[in-house]
Amino acid sequence: MAQKHNKKKLSAEETSEVIEMALSDHVSFENIQFQYGIDPNQVKLIMKKNIKPGSYKAWRERVKAFSSRRMFYK
Repeated sequence: MAQKHNKKKLSAEETSEVIEMALSDHVSFENIQFQYGIDPNQVKLIMKKNIKPGSYKAWRERVKAFSSRRMFYK
């Protein structure tokens, strides 16, 4: 079965807002998906393309650490 890939094109302003939300420790991937219609993998791609590699790695580590401590996190 083929997977459906919903690639939503975001404006520069929306992309900036998604990055800000993703960097926040108080906004979940679910909230971002609800507001912008993009899934967690798309958020990760946006982050990877738009922030420095070291910042992306640190962000992913922080998200992983928080998700192991909180039931509903990124």
